[in-house]
Amino acid sequence: MKKRKSITDIARELNVAISTVSAVLNGKTEERRIGEATKKRVLDYTLNAGYKPNQIARSLRTGKSNIIGMLVEEIANPFFAEITSKVEKKAAQHNYELIYSSTENDVNKIDRLITTYKNRQVDGFIIAPTIGSEKKIKELIEDKTPLVLFDRYLPTLATNNVLINNFNGIYIAMEHLKKSGYMNIGFISTNSRQTNMQDRLSGYRSFVNEHNWDASILEIDFKIGDTIKPSVISKYLLKNLQLDALIFSTNYIALCGLSALQQIQKSISKTYGIISFDDNTHFDLFKPSITTIAQPIEDIAEGIIQTLLLKMKEENYNSPIITKTFEPKLIIRESTKK
Repeated sequence: MKKRKSITDIARELNVAISTVSAVLNGKTEERRIGEATKKRVLDYTLNAGYKPNQIARSLRTGKSNIIGMLVEEIANPFFAEITSKVEKKAAQHNYELIYSSTENDVNKIDRLITTYKNRQVDGFIIAPTIGSEKKIKELIEDKTPLVLFDRYLPTLATNNVLINNFNGIYIAMEHLKKSGYMNIGFISTNSRQTNMQDRLSGYRSFVNEHNWDASILEIDFKIGDTIKPSVISKYLLKNLQLDALIFSTNYIALCGLSALQQIQKSISKTYGIISFDDNTHFDLFKPSITTIAQPIEDIAEGIIQTLLLKMKEENYNSPIITKTFEPKLIIRESTKK
């Protein structure tokens, strides 16, 4: 990151003693008998430099705020909520505070949040990027701001990434369904162009092409904050009665799909094999329980924090780009047993 002004720098530019700046920033002007005019000069200068009163002293003394900024797609999503919680705990173990916000995959919102976090002098960023955020993230790279992307990546930028093998997650799910006797498998997803969703779709296409099966894909028009109507999925199912199994690309689509199956009065265990990408705390409570492709949350959170800590060390910033890729795990439950 660009070098922050130290207490020495401020004292020299204001032509006052270092001890005077320190006293003002630490609220000890009365003890040192520092006049109001001098106090105002120091505070005005530091505030105009972008510092906030409760962060000034520490960040100027150490050159660090000990704050990490994290931007996720939607904090209400169980996956992002769990990842954020674990990253927050791991950051605290290294004496860092975590501040986080939802971007809702809105380019303007992610740009505003990055600017806000930069003004708060965060020491590093953890971002689940959205398409269109390349320009703002490129600015962070050019400013030498420590940065880790997770869940998805931006192909046009050289960034540190912590990812999972989305392609392989779907592929092994397809293999499991085939071994279980399912031969007509539908793939239900959103029309998102994010790399994680595209890799999942590629895993499905690759498997059906290799086995000369017919692909059956439903891509739902969806934006964060929208509600997927079960009728969209039920119409698809009624038009594709040859299907004997379904893979849902996310757990929230799976929940909607299960509602759709109830609407058309189909028995999951007798009619369809069901697999959802991302586990859900309720999936093992369903009757039948739902087979899932689970992401290794603990490993992802550890990978994120360790990569960022490494890059926040000035001597390591220019070290080679780091990309960590973890394998998802297939949790087999009753919904894929014929």
